[in-house]
Amino acid sequence: MSRRSAVIGGNWKMNTTLAEATELAAELTTRIGSVGHPDVVIFPPFPNLHAVDTVIRDTRLQLGAQDVFWAEKGAYTGEVSAAMLKSVGARWVIVGHSERRHIIGESDEVVNAKLRLALSTGLDVVLAVGETESQREANETQYVLASQLGRSLDGVDKPAGARLVIAYEPVWAIGTGRTATPEQAQAAHAFIRAWLGDRWSYEVAAGTSIQYGGSVSAANAFDLLAQPDIDGALVGGASLKAEEFASIVMAQRELLENDRSDTIGS
Repeated sequence: MSRRSAVIGGNWKMNTTLAEATELAAELTTRIGSVGHPDVVIFPPFPNLHAVDTVIRDTRLQLGAQDVFWAEKGAYTGEVSAAMLKSVGARWVIVGHSERRHIIGESDEVVNAKLRLALSTGLDVVLAVGETESQREANETQYVLASQLGRSLDGVDKPAGARLVIAYEPVWAIGTGRTATPEQAQAAHAFIRAWLGDRWSYEVAAGTSIQYGGSVSAANAFDLLAQPDIDGALVGGASLKAEEFASIVMAQRELLENDRSDTIGS
């Protein structure tokens, strides 16, 4: 199994009104709507999903949601099901983002329930994992990653895993302006890939895209994305600026084209 295309995701978080979302989506279609590689997924807030889908539907951009509930339907006021997301055009969903874990209080068990339901409903999933600053300073990064991965992926088999992207997001670098160095990010990604290899197989690990997230910008994207185990990025604040987000996408595209040229040349 070869590694799937790198995935660049734009997590808009709790930003954009309906008008702002459609305007941003339209500008992104102009700048990168025809880019075939990498895969580009944008994650608007729930109320804007359908409108954004109508803007990007005939482009190469893909639509994702920022969260999903763990039940198919029922008396869960305020929640949104996987079937609802699919019905408005979403193909992807993020689960386990640190803001859900640390602000909302979601446990690994809740993340697991959401992930399994999303996969069973046919959505592709970005599973976010990452350590806090205190955990990194205590040299607990690998322990935290292994724990989050193990519990979040409990019961997930290899075929389902093929529709899974892992996003390594060090909590201390999200929205802070601080970014893991390329070496720090690569070490965490290599650990995650090795963990996946032990859990499933080398082929599955090699075929799984692992994104980096945490204050990714046009200025630092190339150096991060050039690392051998980094397969794209989950971008926060920079994804709200069409020009900057497009620059990140094009940095990944350049790296992919260089890799292809090197392969052909060899």
